[in-house]
Amino acid sequence: MQRILSLEVSAKVGQDVSVSGWVNSRRDHGGVIFIDLRDHTGIIQLAIHPEDKEAFAAADKCRDEFVLTASGKVIERSDATKNQNIPTGGVEILTSLITVLNTSKPLPFQVAHGHGEEQEINEDLRLQYRFLDLRREKMQTMLKKRHTMVQMIHRYMTDHGFIEINTPILTSSSPEGARDYLVPSRLHPGKFYALPQAPQQFKQLLMVGGVPKYYQIAPCFRDEDPRADRSPGEFYQLDLEIAFADRDEIVFQEMEPMFVELTEKFAKKKVLQSPFPRIPYLEAMDLYGSDKPDLRFEMKMVDLTEDLKSTGFTVFGNAIKNGGVIKAICCQGGAKLTRSQIDELTELAKKEGAGGLAYIVLAEDGIKSPIFKFLSEDEKKAIISKTKADTGDIIFFGADQKDLVNKVLGKLRSTLGDAFGLKDPNIVAWAWITDFPMYELNKEGKLDFMHNPFSMPQGGLKALNEQDPLTIRAYQYDIIANGLELSSGAIRNYNPEIMYKAFELVGYDKKTVDEKFGAMIRAFEYGAPPHGGFAPGIDRMLMMFENEPNLREVIAFPKNGSAEDVMMGAPGTVDEKQLKELHIKLDLPKKTLTN
Repeated sequence: MQRILSLEVSAKVGQDVSVSGWVNSRRDHGGVIFIDLRDHTGIIQLAIHPEDKEAFAAADKCRDEFVLTASGKVIERSDATKNQNIPTGGVEILTSLITVLNTSKPLPFQVAHGHGEEQEINEDLRLQYRFLDLRREKMQTMLKKRHTMVQMIHRYMTDHGFIEINTPILTSSSPEGARDYLVPSRLHPGKFYALPQAPQQFKQLLMVGGVPKYYQIAPCFRDEDPRADRSPGEFYQLDLEIAFADRDEIVFQEMEPMFVELTEKFAKKKVLQSPFPRIPYLEAMDLYGSDKPDLRFEMKMVDLTEDLKSTGFTVFGNAIKNGGVIKAICCQGGAKLTRSQIDELTELAKKEGAGGLAYIVLAEDGIKSPIFKFLSEDEKKAIISKTKADTGDIIFFGADQKDLVNKVLGKLRSTLGDAFGLKDPNIVAWAWITDFPMYELNKEGKLDFMHNPFSMPQGGLKALNEQDPLTIRAYQYDIIANGLELSSGAIRNYNPEIMYKAFELVGYDKKTVDEKFGAMIRAFEYGAPPHGGFAPGIDRMLMMFENEPNLREVIAFPKNGSAEDVMMGAPGTVDEKQLKELHIKLDLPKKTLTN
């Protein structure tokens, strides 16, 4: 007897077939038992009559998620019983034989397709039983979409001359912005491998090795705190590098068509603008308050500092006197916000560090604002003119140091974009954010790399020797879409002298650089070509294309919000013998007794 998939049954009317799958549901209708059998292609209805005694007895014992093979003849359903909601709803299998391949315990939550997709299930429970959770229709669909997207990427890279090369997983520790996962060496006591935060050094060494274009779907490991858009522990990225590359004419032009293709052919969405906008970092912060702005809507910040430099309004005046700025955003249609909604936005601004949130409502029945009376007529005209505000709009202000104002209004802008439905889910607004600062001050007030330490500083060695480090820009760039950063990238530093100097400014002497990056330094002394690349995250791209707010929903086996694998029990303890082999003794924090 021919064994087929559920989706193929409709074309087999009058034929004897065999199907296998899980019991999606079971119903007893007046002596006839109906079972919806589910496989990875869909659902087919089995009809089991009492005359087929063995099949009927087996069907009577079946429960949700039992694993079956069923055999019988495909027949058309009557017009009254056809189900238009599924592809196989016009037929059923008149079942004469049922083989129970396996049974199932009562389920911790519903997984049947068509039932329970909207139910609220505790996330840790879902992840503890992820092997069941993956049977749900949403998760099955997501796994297939991920496969389709990755295959499109592979085809694009191959068609454009990239060579897929796998780089080592066990490597050396290096300072790349996050904590390493360390792996103790049994054969070399006291020494450790590190899992790669990214294949950064290896892909640059491939460029020195004469590879023209490299890529891989690379696993990366970073010991960092979980977030909704960040997978703790491990993630996958499209890692790529191009020899003899410059930023605009090689990297950007080479890769933009892939993102357009994924948007239009995979996600079936519209690209807002192509070629993608290229926005310098400082401009992005000034206009949008973010280095990953959502460009599906405008609402840019407007600087009013010069217009209000002589203002009598104390809050604004003091901010300017203390070296700060006055900036505003205009939300079109925002006059319909209620007082309680404005209060919520004010609390949001305070959480971001603002002292409060000044505003002007241009209502149909007149201006409403707690600050309007403190402004001169010229100041009022300048504010309304520069923000392009009209009747029905609301203007929000930030008055403080520039970085804080940008941060607060940037958060406010994003929140208003959500509240007013400005983030069209059918549009993807790609952009490049360029010219990042090479350095920044860390939490301890010390100079540190802002992004990738292997980037080429703009101005080269001359800039490193002569400029204030905080004014040096790097040939670094991010690709962003719809408010998400999908990748950082750069044109690389391939000159040993420049590399030594770049690291010297953050406190690494020549000896330390040689210890940490000796392979790269040596390689660059033997004719390294210019090169550059980046590495967009596979998980984040899929998350963005699917309008999925939680990264864990696009990964087969994610960690939970505490970076734990509750299904496998990781991280877990190991026995003393294993620790002894690795010459490791634990120095755990002492538990404190509480009353």
